[in-house]
Amino acid sequence: MRPSALDPLFASVSTLNGVGPKVSTLLAGLVAPPGAEDGAKVRDLLFHLPSGVVDRRRREEIATAPEGVLATLEVRIDRFVMPSREARSQPARVMAQDATGEIALTYFRAQPQWLEKLFPLGETLLVSGKVEWFNGRPQMVHPDFVGTLEEALARPLIEPVYPMTAGLSGKVLRRGIDSALERLPALAEWIEPGVAGREAFPPFDAALRALHHPADPLDLDPAKPAYRRLAYDEFLAGQMALALARQRAKRQPGRVLGGDGGLRRKAEAALPFTLTDGQRGALTEIHADMARPDRMLRLLQGDVGAGKTVVALLAMAAAKESGAQSALLAPTEILARQHFAGLSRFCEAAGLTIVLLTGRDNGRVRAAKLEAIANGDMDIVVGTHALFQDDVAYHDLGLVVVDEQHRFGVHQRLALTRKGKAPDLLVMTATPIPRTLVLAAFGDMDVSRLYGKPAGRKPIATVAVPFDRLDEIVARAGRAIDEGDKLYWVCPLVEETENSDLTAAQERADVLRQFFGDRVGLVHGRMTGTEKDNAMADFKSGRTRIVVATTVIEVGVDVPDASIIVIEHAERFGLSQLHQLRGRVGRGDKASSCVLLYRAPLGETAKARLAVMRETEDGFRIAEEDLKLRGEGDLLGTRQSGLQSFRIADLEAHADLLEIARDDARLLLATDPKLESPRGEAVRALLYLFGKDDAIRLLRSG
Repeated sequence: MRPSALDPLFASVSTLNGVGPKVSTLLAGLVAPPGAEDGAKVRDLLFHLPSGVVDRRRREEIATAPEGVLATLEVRIDRFVMPSREARSQPARVMAQDATGEIALTYFRAQPQWLEKLFPLGETLLVSGKVEWFNGRPQMVHPDFVGTLEEALARPLIEPVYPMTAGLSGKVLRRGIDSALERLPALAEWIEPGVAGREAFPPFDAALRALHHPADPLDLDPAKPAYRRLAYDEFLAGQMALALARQRAKRQPGRVLGGDGGLRRKAEAALPFTLTDGQRGALTEIHADMARPDRMLRLLQGDVGAGKTVVALLAMAAAKESGAQSALLAPTEILARQHFAGLSRFCEAAGLTIVLLTGRDNGRVRAAKLEAIANGDMDIVVGTHALFQDDVAYHDLGLVVVDEQHRFGVHQRLALTRKGKAPDLLVMTATPIPRTLVLAAFGDMDVSRLYGKPAGRKPIATVAVPFDRLDEIVARAGRAIDEGDKLYWVCPLVEETENSDLTAAQERADVLRQFFGDRVGLVHGRMTGTEKDNAMADFKSGRTRIVVATTVIEVGVDVPDASIIVIEHAERFGLSQLHQLRGRVGRGDKASSCVLLYRAPLGETAKARLAVMRETEDGFRIAEEDLKLRGEGDLLGTRQSGLQSFRIADLEAHADLLEIARDDARLLLATDPKLESPRGEAVRALLYLFGKDDAIRLLRSG
C-alpha cells in the first residue's frame, strides 16, 4: 500500500554504493529507529542530520582557539608520546605546535604505524576538531580532519560533522548520505500552502539537501527555514497519527451521561472539604463533555496533591446518574488499593457501590466479584490491568478513568475502551507535562489542567545537603520520630552492584535499624504485592515510623501524617521524579520538609535541578525546567512511556510549530477524513516516511 514513489527511500542502505555488510551493520546501529528489525533504510540516512560543521574558512591559533568549538589549526608535527605496554588503556599523543604554543592530538587504541603514516614528523598539516583543555594544556581528541594544505583545498570549506559510531569513518558515512540524496524522489507537497508560504518553507528535498550540504554554519541553526520545515514535517506526521486515533475513537457514537446532579451533590456533600476553583473548573469541562452524545477523550493534568481523585469520583457519580458503570484503572496494586480505600467512604455516603478487582483475586472471591460487575450490582470497579482481562464482563460500562496515563500508550488507551459500548475516557496524570509535550503525546485528547492545591496544604521546606552531613540527618530523623513524625527515606537501588556506588535500600534500612530498631520498614520493587501492602500498612498505622523505599513510592502513595522525606543521591534523579517523590509529604496539617542528599561535587545540570527544587513547588514550572535540562525523550522517566521522541524536531526550539501541526491535522481530517484528496494522498506518503504506518492501518480499518 506504500506509494511506489517512496520505494527508493525504503530500500536497504546496503543497496547504496560503497555500503557493504559490515558498514550496513554499523549504520543500522547508528541510524535505524528503535525496534527496526530489518536494518537501516535509505530514509534513515537522510534523517541523520549533521550535529555541526568544520569551518575551514577561519584558521585559529593554538593559544587562542575557542574551547569546545570545531576549529582548524595549521600545525607542525613535533613528536609522538606513545603509551607503555603496561598502560595500554592510555591514549597515544601526537605533539604539534604553531607560533603560539603546543597541542596534543590525542588518539585512543591507535596503532603506532598508522599514526606515524598519518602524521609525518616535521610536516606542516591542517587539523580540524574540538579544542579542549586538559590539565592546563590544549588537546584535540580524534581530529575530524587531518591533511596537507593541498588536500584541504580539495575539500569543501564548510563540511558537515555527524553523530558517529565506533568503527565507521566520517568519509564512508558522508559518501553514503550523498548517495542517499541522489535517490530523493520529487514528492507532492503535503504542507498546507498557507502555512508553507507564511513560514517560507523550502520543498522537502531542498530542505534535506540544504542541511546535508550547508554553505554556512548558520544553515544548521534550528531556527532556519530548512530545519523548521523538516521539524514541521515530523510534527505533522505525529499529529496526523494522533488525530486518526482520535477520529477512530470518536467515530463510535458515544452517549449522554449525567442526570439531575442528585448523586453528584450527595457525593460532594460527603467530602470533608470544599472543592477548589481548579476542581470546579475541570468538572465543568468534564460534565459538559459527558453530557454530549460524542465520546469524551479528556486528559486531566493535576499537580501532586491537586485533588484529581475527587474530580474522578464526581465524574463517576455523573455516569451512575445515567445508570452506567465506571472503571478506574491504576498502574500498580498499591495505588488501586489506595484509590479503593479513599473512595469507599465517599461512595457509601452517596449511595454508590464500589468493588476492587486485582490480579490477586482468585477462586470464589473473584467469581463473586465478576458476577456483581456483570449483573450491574457494582457502580464503580477499581483495579489494575485485571479490569480488562477477557473474563471481565461489564453490565454497562460508560466511563473509563485511567490514573497515571503516562504508564499506558495510545494503543492501550484504545484497548481499554473495548469493554463497553464506546465509553467516555478520562485519563489523569500527576506528572505535570509541559504544553508542548502534551500536544506531542496527547494531541488526540482535550486537556484540563488542575491548578493549585486543596485548602490547608502547607508548603514543603526543601533543603539540599551533602552526604558528609549524613550523621546530622539521621540525628534529626531521630528527633522527628520522638516528636511523633513519620519519614520516607528514598534510595535509588535495591542492592549494591559492583559498578555502582549508590546506597542500596536494603543496606540503608539495616543501618537505620541500628539506630531505630523495628521502627524502620522497607518497600522495594522486588517484593511481592502482599509484602509491599503489609509494609505500607505498618507505616500507615504507625507500627513503623520510617519507611526506606525505592521509587515504588513515587506515584500516589498517601500517608497524610508523613511529614519528612529524605531522598538519597538526589543528583541522580530527574526533576519531575524528585517533584513526584516530594509530593509524598505535605498531605496533612503538619509543616513538612524534603531533604535532598547529594554526593559532591555536583555537575552543572544537577546543580540547576536542585536549585529549581528549592525555589518552587509548582509542578508545571518544574516540568518546563526539566524539559530544558533533559530533553523530551526522558521527561516521563522512560522511553517506553507512550511518548514519542523526535529524530529531527526539537521541542524547545520548534514548540510553535507543534500547535500549528495539530490544528492543521484536525482541519485536514475534518475536510478529508479518508485522505483521498491530492493533499491527503501526499500526507499518506508523509506518514510512511516518518514511520506512522499504524495510522495508515487505522485509516484502512475504518
